[in-house]
This record gives sequence, C-alpha cells and structure tokens, in this order.
Amino acid sequence: MNISKDLVVKSKHRDMAPNLFRESAYRAVDWIADYLEHVDRYPVLAQTKPGDLKSRLPNSPPEKPESFGQIASDFEKIVLPGITHWNHSRFFAYFAITGSYPGVIGEMLSSALNVNAMLWRASPAATELEETVLDWLRQMVGLPEEFEGVINDTASVSSVNAIAAAREFAGLRVREKGMSGRNDLPRLRIYTSEEAHSSIEKAGIVLGFGQEGVQKIRTDESFRMDSHALEKAIRSDIDEGVKPVCVIPTIGTTSTTSIDPVAEISDICRDHGIWMHVDAAYGGTAAILPEMRNLFRGWEKADSIVINPHKWLFTQIDCSVLFCRRPDVLRRAFSLTPEYLRTPEEGEVKNLMDYGISLGRRFRALKLWMIIRSLGREGIADAIGDHISYARRLAEMIQADNDFELLAPVPFSTVVFRLRPKTPASKAWSESEINETNERLLNAVNQTGKAFLSHTKLRDKFGIRMAIGNLKTNWEDVSETWELIQREAGSLLRA
Repeated sequence: MNISKDLVVKSKHRDMAPNLFRESAYRAVDWIADYLEHVDRYPVLAQTKPGDLKSRLPNSPPEKPESFGQIASDFEKIVLPGITHWNHSRFFAYFAITGSYPGVIGEMLSSALNVNAMLWRASPAATELEETVLDWLRQMVGLPEEFEGVINDTASVSSVNAIAAAREFAGLRVREKGMSGRNDLPRLRIYTSEEAHSSIEKAGIVLGFGQEGVQKIRTDESFRMDSHALEKAIRSDIDEGVKPVCVIPTIGTTSTTSIDPVAEISDICRDHGIWMHVDAAYGGTAAILPEMRNLFRGWEKADSIVINPHKWLFTQIDCSVLFCRRPDVLRRAFSLTPEYLRTPEEGEVKNLMDYGISLGRRFRALKLWMIIRSLGREGIADAIGDHISYARRLAEMIQADNDFELLAPVPFSTVVFRLRPKTPASKAWSESEINETNERLLNAVNQTGKAFLSHTKLRDKFGIRMAIGNLKTNWEDVSETWELIQREAGSLLRA
C-alpha cells in the first residue's frame, strides 16, 4: 500500500495543536473554578423558552475549522443561559448531583485517558481501582464482605441488570431459550411498591415481564410497601401458576424517601426462594452514618442493592453502583465472550463486561476514588448529616406554620409538604383548589430563579418536594428558601 508522505504528515495535525490545547484547557479550568465558586450568581432554573437555544445555532455544521476562542464564547453566550444549575446551593428539585471539585478532576483525567474498561487487559488499573473503591464503599455503608460491586451509568441500568440476574436465578433458562413461544414457561412476576421508581416498571418492559408482570403492592399511611399485601399477592400468584421472580423494596422512594420494611420482605423472599433487589439509589449513601443504620435493617440479606454516588455522594453524573451478593449469578446472566475479546488472563481476573448489558465502560471509578480520598468518610458523613438535620429543622418549621402541612415523614433529607390554609379567615378549600394553588405556588417560586423545587402527587394531593443534598447547601439556603415560599404563598392568598 502506498501512502504519500504529505498524507502522513497531515494526519499528525488533525487535532488541536498541543500548545493551543494547553492554553484553552487552562482557560477552561479557570472558568470551571470560577463557575463552581460563584454558581449562586446564576438563576437556578434556566430562564429560557423552548427553542431559544436552537434558534441561535446554525442549521448546518461548519465546513471549516473554527477557533476554540469563538467556540468558548458561544458556550457562554448560547449554551450557558439554557443551563439549569444542578450545582447551585438552592437546587432542591429531584435529587442533587453535586459536581465536587475532586470529581471534576477525576472526570478530566478519565477523559484524557479515554480507556474502555470492558476487559481487565483493556486497562488493568480501571478494573482493579473499581474493585477497590467499591469495596471501600461497601465498608462505608456497612454491607457484608460477600457483596461485590460494579459501576453502571444509572440506577435504571443497575436495576435492569439485577432483575435479569433474578430471572437467571429462577432457573428459567431464559438466557438460552428466550421467553417467546415457550409452552414450558409460566407467567412471570416481579413485585414492587406503588411508590417505586418508574425504572422498575421499565425494567419489566425491557426484560419481557411486561407491565402486567410488574405487581405494584399497596403502601401504608407512611407510603411503605405493605408486607402483608406482598405475601398475599405472592401466594395468590403461586396458586394461579404464576412464577414469582423478584421483589424490589426501596430504601428512600423518589417521591417521599419512604423506607419499605426490608427485613420483613427479606423473610418473605427467603421463604419463597425469591431474589430481593433493594433500590437504595438515593437513600443508600445515608448508611455511611452509623446512627442511620437502623433504617437499613434487613438489606444485608438482599441479593442485590443499587446505590447512586451521583445522587448523594457528591459525584458527577453518571455513577451507579450495583452491589451483588451472588456475583456468580449476575455473571451467568450476562457473560458472553466473542473470540476477539478472549485473553490469557481469563479465570484470573474480573472482566467488568461480564456483569451487565454494557460492553463499553467509562473509567468512572477514578472520580469516585478521588472524591472518597479527598473528602474522607468523616467529611462525607458530616455533609450528609447536615442535610438530614436541615430537613428535620425545615419539617419542624412547616409544622409550626398554620397554613402549611407535611405530606410524608422525613427519614432522610427530602421534605414533602403543601400549602393548606387553616386560618379562620380562609375560605373552605376543595382538594382540587388546594392542588391548583400549590402548583401555582411551586411555579411562582421556581420562576424567581432563586431556588428550584419539584413536585409529586401523593394519593391525589399535589405536594411540593424539597430535596436537600447539595454539597454547597447550608442552613441559610434552606431557611431563606422557606421564607421565599412563605412570601409567595402570602401573595397567592392575598390575590
């Protein structure tokens, strides 16, 4: 093959020149440091309308190279106004995903290394660091030694992988024979609460159970799965020839952060030989605090558990950890090695591609390792403890206000409440009017740009949801946001 010398020389210069990269990267780091230090100067919620950004971008890609200076300028002028600032100390919507400084550095280095951690050989450090840092996390949250961890992108994928392992554990030979057209395969069922995350129902869709194969168990007055109703549902299914495959209790549900009775559920799963997967994507990090461990009673008996460091361990998205007490079953569900991926080390090392649906894997362990080392267990525990304390103080203030009420218990750092005027001068409010007023109140608060909260509906009641979990959040952020809510509520009631 003849390749011209000119082509060889040209190929060396297709990327940005190293000196320009240094200059641009230094400027980017300065910008990042300034942004994270002063993120509170931005409105939390993006103050843009649908289509604003697209209208400012060309319809076609550039034919010629453009200067990085111009690209950076357009980032600030065009992209930044459309950013909702998850790093903001008054970001109280959903669950916080604080981008800590060590995590930024970890992401930068991971991006520079650009490894695919599918095989041990593909980058031994990526595999062995992941094994080590996840064992650190296991120790920090107090799980037994038999649990092994693997990092996925989100809890949605971690739960899909866990439920696939549960299906393998059930001995149905789905891996080999599939599920369609089989006369020997009964109807299959997985069980979770009516307050479970939507990703569990999606997992049922993806894995062939279908929505009808996901049984949502009723909850009690505290929005916890009713274990007696679960037992009844399982027995009824067995009597009808349905095969129970997996039960998914939650420690820290999305709407209310309620805690299902995991210890009772684990006994039911043991009696029936059913896999138990615990969704602790949000709440699991709180187990780092010894005084919170009583809320996790029974999770050590789980077959699998998901914890998301990108929710409450100050780690940049994405980083979801799936712990499994039966890693051999998880591997059996997914391991498939084509010839071109076979290596001499097979049997001696852990190939991470064998433990889930993804072949390609980012080096996510690097940022988590840097965060845990930089903050330490004590620093992480102090921050989480503060968030829990703030939530409890806020709950007390809400209960002390005659015009507001709590809608759910506050076991962690999320508070769900609503405006419900009780003063003698107020009119008789219907539930629909209360819901409408609370939706208006939430929108009014968010439109100020001073804070961002989300909502949920609990038994047809519209609740305002304030999730405290940002590394930068202090008590003043919480108390001043509460004062903002009270002011906006007062304006609505006077209107």
